[in-house]
Amino acid sequence: MNREKTLKIVLVVVGLFFTATVIRVAQVLWQSRQADAEPMLFSLYFTVGILLLLAARNPSEHRSRIAFTAWSSLPHASVMFIQAFRDPVERIHLGSGTAFFAVIGIALLALAPGKPARELRSAAAL
Repeated sequence: MNREKTLKIVLVVVGLFFTATVIRVAQVLWQSRQADAEPMLFSLYFTVGILLLLAARNPSEHRSRIAFTAWSSLPHASVMFIQAFRDPVERIHLGSGTAFFAVIGIALLALAPGKPARELRSAAAL
């Protein structure tokens, strides 16, 4: 399997997962009147999920979307890692989230398309 095909599969899987967070947004908003950061965060992931699904069609045209998802997943994983040590009750939940977001970030960075090669113009074409 080539790199671009693997990237497309990763984009679709991550895109679908992030898009599915809309279910959690709806649950929290429906069941709770208390202001919470969770639905706001998940609404952002829902949006990123849609954008990743669109990027899967032609990843080389959407390098910045892929890079944003990769680089934003790594700080998210770092924060969850620190929180896992501060909250022993949530350690397993936060630890698995840390691994999940770190894998997403690393995989997208490893598979991200490179910069397009510049076309050299010949002196005759100018």
